[in-house]
Amino acid sequence: MLLLGALLLAAFPLIGLTFYIQLGAKIMIMAIFAMSLDLLVGHTGLVSLGHAAYFGLAAYMLALITPKYEAASLWLTLPVAIVTAAAAALIIGFLVVRTGGVYFIIVTLAFAQMLYSLFHDTKLGGGSDGIYINIRPELTVGSIKPLDLENPVQFYYLVLMFMLGVYAFLNKLRCAPFGRALAGIRANENRMRSIGYPVFGYKLGAFVLAGALAGLAGYLAACQFGFVNPEILAWHQSGTVLMMVILGGMGRFHGAIIGAFAYILLQELFSASAMFGANQAKRSSAWRAISSRRSSQVPSASS
Repeated sequence: MLLLGALLLAAFPLIGLTFYIQLGAKIMIMAIFAMSLDLLVGHTGLVSLGHAAYFGLAAYMLALITPKYEAASLWLTLPVAIVTAAAAALIIGFLVVRTGGVYFIIVTLAFAQMLYSLFHDTKLGGGSDGIYINIRPELTVGSIKPLDLENPVQFYYLVLMFMLGVYAFLNKLRCAPFGRALAGIRANENRMRSIGYPVFGYKLGAFVLAGALAGLAGYLAACQFGFVNPEILAWHQSGTVLMMVILGGMGRFHGAIIGAFAYILLQELFSASAMFGANQAKRSSAWRAISSRRSSQVPSASS
């Protein structure tokens, strides 16, 4: 079933319009973001409301190190963005993973809002107006350019490759001793600590890895839209990706992908329905106005 889904996604650009190809790339980027959060929520038992901090931080890092009128190197900017997100997750995680339950939710939210305020209330990154990325990064090997990221189809396939790679990596990790330890911590943290597992180290490792993968998603999102503003670090962005994880089913990485597809497609459907309803209301109002004008021009029988 998963292989069939991957084949359908690979074939989609052959039959899809540019708008839908770009929409598919957006959904797969959010699927990477959702899988990174599911590593915390579904596999470690850490519910975070500040996960957008690492998504947004990597996006801002790309925007800040990209020259204004030149293409930056993907080989340089991608590792820098991911390492920055992972370093922020390491610092924040060292402080927050000692807590649990609702306290963990509140503290992660607080740190994310601090970063939001840093970019929103200062001139760093353009303040509340955000910052543009005029040219997408270049992927070159010597003098050869195997992928043109300005091409929507080629960018789609790059995102698809990353999404499948992240899915395969996380599934392999889940079955490894590290993943088994995380499952034990989620089930009974005190018991795992009592039998000698370094619970803090495992939780911190999961937190940093999730932050790095969220940074990958943020980098790709900045590449696609060419614009970054503080809203991508805000609490509602973390809430949105958490909804995707819940919608697809926590503890299943393919569920995070399904949740991302379902959430964004429903969002697009409701947006289109609202637009259609607004247009229909305008047409109805115009028709009523024309009808009333015509009826006022018809002479009465008494005249």
